Amino acid sequence: MVGSRKRRGPRRPPAERVRARLAAAAGADAAAAMPAGYQRLGRVLLLRLPERLRPHFPLLGVAWQEELGVATVLVRVGPVEGELRRPRVERIAGATTETEVVEHGIRWRFDAARIMFAAGNRSERRRAGTLVRTGETVVDLFAGIGYFAIPAARLGGASRVIAVEKNPEAHRYLLENAERNGVADRVDGRLGDNRTVPLPDGVADHVFLGYLPDATPWVGRAVPLVRADGGTLHVHTVADARGGRVEAAARVTAAVRAAGGRPTGPVAAREVKPYGPGRVHVVVDAPVRPPP
Repeated sequence: MVGSRKRRGPRRPPAERVRARLAAAAGADAAAAMPAGYQRLGRVLLLRLPERLRPHFPLLGVAWQEELGVATVLVRVGPVEGELRRPRVERIAGATTETEVVEHGIRWRFDAARIMFAAGNRSERRRAGTLVRTGETVVDLFAGIGYFAIPAARLGGASRVIAVEKNPEAHRYLLENAERNGVADRVDGRLGDNRTVPLPDGVADHVFLGYLPDATPWVGRAVPLVRADGGTLHVHTVADARGGRVEAAARVTAAVRAAGGRPTGPVAAREVKPYGPGRVHVVVDAPVRPPP
């Protein structure tokens, strides 16, 4: 009879579909322990799963692969490690961990098992392109795969971006991503520790210091890089969720003065994203002049 078929409602979210598959195989208690959140990085999926679900990792890996159509599933197994900010992950499905993410017209290629790509920094990556003006010079002291350097060149129109990166793998992707996005002629990628890599003083309109938990110790390195008539430091740090932005701005101001520089306008901090209980990731924008 026409019209006798039962109408289907909206399809359930992916996490609910995976949870149902886990419940069918391992019971309701195991399903209740599975978090709903996930981070998709192109063809790679990044999950946080409790250790009690480890016996079911193979099942969950395949389920997420099939429900989202990703190639590889990774699970976080620890905090980000060291100055090179390497993620600690375990592969539970798939093989390749190299992937590509497209944001604001920019293509980022990287190895998700070896290089961190924070989805929560999406707006700040775009903002880097809005801060820079055509023809300006930028120095990025923690360039990674080009998080701020490439938006500064491609979206902001910087004529020169000096991008320093200590991690050889991230540096390789920085160069590849600059080429992939058509800005290789303006992005000068330099491999090495930003404390010792030779850099030109007095050239920068903007200096990006994108290191967590606190890039303030590098302010002294950044101040001499700024043009004699002034430029802006963009210093990333972590602060208390309540009132911490004022304290972060004060810390950066003190570091500028300790380096012989002086603020030339309001030093202000803006929130980027949460950073653990009661803490937030902030960026301090500090217009400064270097020592005379």
